[in-house]
Amino acid sequence: MPDHALFDLSRDVAVVIGGTGVLGGALAEGLGRAGAAVAVLGRNRERGEERASRIRAAGGKAIFVSCDAADQLSLKNAHAEVGTALGEPTVLVNAAGGNDPKVTVVGDKRFEDLRIEDWKANYDLNLVGGALLPCQEFGPGMCRRGVGSVINIASVSAHIPLSRVVAYSAAKAAVLSLSQFLAREWAKHGVRVNTVTPGFFPAEQNRKLLFQEDGSPTERARQILGHTPMGRFGKDEELVGAVVFLASAKASGFVTGSDLRVDGGFLSQTI
Repeated sequence: MPDHALFDLSRDVAVVIGGTGVLGGALAEGLGRAGAAVAVLGRNRERGEERASRIRAAGGKAIFVSCDAADQLSLKNAHAEVGTALGEPTVLVNAAGGNDPKVTVVGDKRFEDLRIEDWKANYDLNLVGGALLPCQEFGPGMCRRGVGSVINIASVSAHIPLSRVVAYSAAKAAVLSLSQFLAREWAKHGVRVNTVTPGFFPAEQNRKLLFQEDGSPTERARQILGHTPMGRFGKDEELVGAVVFLASAKASGFVTGSDLRVDGGFLSQTI
């Protein structure tokens, strides 16, 4: 019989930064179903409260905390609120981020036309707020207590820079590098750091890129699907298993510095 205790997170407190988004919200709900008390962190109160409410309606424990992950004081205040309401976190999922159209190379816009201000804003979103500052805020406490799992959400474009999204690809590549650095530094303190690399999952920030107004795929979508051996986009819930696995000390206690790809084979495709 399967050992369901492998994926039992009932003793864990999970912080999901970016839990107000489509994929981050699905991860928050999945951690809640596995038994974790979940803090949904993000800037959109309405969506965050809705996610927390859904976790509670399913029998779990969850709160929403308003937070700007690229702001140190906001993170510190959010950390204090989580600690008071749920206890100190043992799981941190960094799911905030997204591609900014201002730093894409498309149409008449060339690489040399991209403004440094937009590059910096992209890095603040995907690297600074997407991993760096949250790890600085929540990681040291995990190290002091000798337990913790940090899961940073990367991207297939971190491995192979995709056309157009040059700044996003560079920022996500930095997330991979930072994660491996922290995995080495924090292993001796009992804290594991891993990444999950999603393939293409329809979400708010890429829906217009992938679908026409009538719901049919764009040319970009057809190119992506043609490069994905499984021939389809991912579903939100198909990321949950990877994150629950990495969150569980029993299931993945000897896993750190790893990147778990959930991409339908996208990075395996050549010719």
